[in-house]
Amino acid sequence: MLTRPEIFMITNGYIGVSSGYLGDFSYRTHEEFYPYFCDLDISPTAYEGTTRQKFLTILENADAITQAKIIRGVLKKYPVDFFPEDQRQAKQRSFLAIEELIRRLEGGQGVSVNVLIITNKVVERAIQDTKVLIETNGATSGVDRIHTTLHGYLKEVCKQAGIEVEENETLTQVFKKLKINHPALQKAGPRQHDIDHIINSFSIALDKLNPIRNKASLSHPNEELLEEDEAMFVLNAAQTVLNYLNSKFKL
Repeated sequence: MLTRPEIFMITNGYIGVSSGYLGDFSYRTHEEFYPYFCDLDISPTAYEGTTRQKFLTILENADAITQAKIIRGVLKKYPVDFFPEDQRQAKQRSFLAIEELIRRLEGGQGVSVNVLIITNKVVERAIQDTKVLIETNGATSGVDRIHTTLHGYLKEVCKQAGIEVEENETLTQVFKKLKINHPALQKAGPRQHDIDHIINSFSIALDKLNPIRNKASLSHPNEELLEEDEAMFVLNAAQTVLNYLNSKFKL
């Protein structure tokens, strides 16, 4: 989701506001903007205030995908060459920043975590934190919480299955212990050998989640953080493992 500073950058900084009105929008052209430029069935007449106030309310209350469509429509209606020549250099920088916001909003729709059969309060809190962080600040902010989600989930599965786990065992160590000892992971049906290879590959991926979380996420004051695309890739990998294990333990 867009943050309020990002929304004001788009409205005040890029489109521009004059006497409380947004850009060159009239009430009529604002009404036409959503179907023509955004492919959305939104009517500003349902909202009170000036065109700026209506636009802000609509944008702030939209989900991530709708926000992406709206600001993509903004770039279509207001390309850089729409503005006076002396403003274009600054507008070009804002244009590129808005394109990055669109990629974040559209890329934020990754693999979702299914409702977990086995869970606890720590796991549920970490899942909710992950969702909020991804929506408000992007995928990079969710890496630490997805690590906590998966680690807590694996430990809870071991606990309920009577598999002993030490308090300080890493995510990778717990996953390996679970794979060896839990009966639900011993039989995968046809192509068992191939499935085991895939599971082992994911085990290697999980092993890399530890240094990524410690050295390139917001779990610590790291100077270098994962880029959004790589962060979403890490989140999707972790959530795919989580969904697979959840399906195996459903009985």
